[in-house]
This record gives sequence, structure tokens and C-alpha cells, in this order.
Amino acid sequence: MNDDRNARRTVTNKPTKPWIFDFDNHYYEAEDAFTRYQDRSLRNRGVRWAEVDGRRRLLVGGTLNSYIANPTFDPVAKPGALYDWYRGNPRQQQIKDAFGELEPLRPEYRDRARRLQLMDEQGLAGMLLFPTLGVGVEDALRHDPEAGDKVFRAFNRWLDEDWGFNYEGRLFAVPYVPLLDPVAAVDELRRVIEAGAVVVNVRNAPVPVPGGFRSPFDPVYDPFWGLAAEAGIVVATHAGLDGYDTLVQMWEPGGAESSLFRSPLRGIVTKGRAVSDFYAAAVCHRIFDRFPALRFASVENGAAWAPELLHRLDDAANRNPGYFQDHPRDVFGEHVWITPFWEDRVDELVADVRVDRLLLGSDWPHAEGTRAPADFLTESLGGLPDADIRRIARENALDVMRISLD
Repeated sequence: MNDDRNARRTVTNKPTKPWIFDFDNHYYEAEDAFTRYQDRSLRNRGVRWAEVDGRRRLLVGGTLNSYIANPTFDPVAKPGALYDWYRGNPRQQQIKDAFGELEPLRPEYRDRARRLQLMDEQGLAGMLLFPTLGVGVEDALRHDPEAGDKVFRAFNRWLDEDWGFNYEGRLFAVPYVPLLDPVAAVDELRRVIEAGAVVVNVRNAPVPVPGGFRSPFDPVYDPFWGLAAEAGIVVATHAGLDGYDTLVQMWEPGGAESSLFRSPLRGIVTKGRAVSDFYAAAVCHRIFDRFPALRFASVENGAAWAPELLHRLDDAANRNPGYFQDHPRDVFGEHVWITPFWEDRVDELVADVRVDRLLLGSDWPHAEGTRAPADFLTESLGGLPDADIRRIARENALDVMRISLD
């Protein structure tokens, strides 16, 4: 990154009353998040705690899950601990060293009343809460759709109980629905909608099926998308374990699979790949022709992939006259909202992506996020007109969710 990009930019006329809507905030799961309501008949097919080499670890589907090295989250990295590492790594540290000193788990990471108090201090009027561990579990259950459904049904019950799908009209926890079993996915989507969810999360990935994969936009999933469209619920696609490590294995057979941060090639090969492929498939498989009311939000995938995808959609339209009902760039722009990374150049991004489709997502309190949610304003939005800043930091979120905080 160059000096201009690294420089902190100022934002003017910020109201002092909490006003920001953070579209990407997180909790750290309680230790019984997956087990409190888990179907006991699953046994080793579900999620279990185990003692491994003197440490508490999770077994998912009978296999040690390595998505999070310390799934107890105590101790845990400080919010924004990787700030300098993402701003060019000036000290040339390995990522494990850049995390710095860990700290005890803070109460607000697991207690919604404490989080509401902190929101006022942080200037947040509202926020979405996504899983930390939860986005790395579905892949381990890909060969057992029944277990995947039951595991996440139990997880969503815990989530509603501990955080709430709509708590005090400000805090919106996002349930997770795997598409491994299309019938079960519809049942769970209906259940969480009836419980008050306003956003639901699915995985950025093709769906594993016996013998290979299937597009999530295959007609077999139309009852799911149809229900989402009819109910007006936003479908989020938060980054997680998307299964694209298969691509890395093609280049590095037998490579280590010990943690989220592996070979440098992994980031090069997979960065932005799953999310770009997912939305390319959504447009090319014409899901929005079938369900014009469907709304998606890409969360914690950054935005650097979007301009290239839009240019490829332009090319696809040019080379396939008559295939698309409407121009695919316009279709994408109408139906897909995006949270850029705080290090993305939003002032350049708006040349391709509509301003009214961008959302503030801090990733707080994760190490790779901002040190405080409001830092997104200075790191990413400085230099934009004040009206655009307010759109991205608040109004666009309320528009896509069709809610009011007033």
C-alpha cells in the first residue's frame, strides 16, 4: 500500500448521537453454542468438545475442527490487532506474531446487555451480529446433510436465546442456514423468519452433493429463494470456510490444513474467488429473473472482486446476446449490497459499484477488523461527500433491511 492509501483521512460533520449501522459485527460463541440444544442422537456426527493435548478443542462430524485454533476464545486477540499488518505490515511480521498479546475474554463479547451499552459508547445505533466460529463449521458436515441441518438448527436456537434475532430494535443476530438439504433449509428458514430474523446467512459456495457439487441457484433450491423473496428477508453471504481450499490442494497437494492461515498461495488463489463465483452464478443462473424481490448482502468478503466481476458480466452479455433478460451489470447492482474491507479504496470502488449498495462493516471485535467500528469512517470513507458517507454508514443498511431505527 502506498503512503496516500495508508494516511488517515478525515470525515466532517459526524453527529454525536449514535447513528452508525454496522453491517458486520461479531460475538464470540459461548462454549455451548452448538451443544446446548443439539440433537443427542447425532453423537459423533454433530459437534462435541474434546480434550486434545491438554487443550479444549471441537470435534465436528467426528473430526478435529481447526478453523479456530482456540474455540474457547479465552484468551483472544484485541480488536484490530492486525491493523498494521493489513496496512502494509511495516514491521514485516508473520501473522501469528502480528496478533500481539492476547487478552481475557471481555463480557461484551458474550453478553447482549453489555454490548448494547458499548454500542452507545461506540456511536452505533444498530448492528448485525455474525458468527465467529459458526462460519467454519458447515464444511466439516458437507457429507452429512441431516447432521448439518440439526447442528445449525440447534445453533440458531442458542443464538436467538443468547443474542436475539431482533433485540431492542438495535441488535440483530443473523441465523445461519446450510443448503445441504434443500427441504430442511426451507423449514429452517421459515422457522427463523417466524422467530423474527431479518437477515439470514448462507455459504458463498456451490453446494456439495453426492458425487460432486450443485449450484445453489439450481431450481431444486427455488423454494428456499422463493420464501426468502416472499418474506423480504435479506440473504447474507458472510465469508467463512467456503470449501475453496480444494483449489489450493490442486497446486499444493497434501498442504497443511491446520488453521485458517495457511500457505501464502491460499490467499492468492482463493481471495475473492468464492464470493465472485457465487454472485456470477446468481446472475448467470438467472435467480433474479425468477425472484425479482430477492436481496443479497456480501459480508466480510471485501469489495475488490466486484469491479472485475462486473466487467466480466459486461463481456458475458456482449458475447451472449439474448441470454440475459436485463443487462447483468444492472441486475447485480439492483440485487446485491456489499461491505468493503476497511482497507479497500471506496473512493475508487464507486466508479463501478453503486454508492447506494455499499455498507459499513467493521468486523469488530476481530483482529483483522477496525479497532473501533467508527474507524471505518476515517479509514475507508474519508474524501467521499458527506451524503455518501451517511448512506454507506447507515441509510443503505436500513434500506436493504427495510427497518427504521427512529
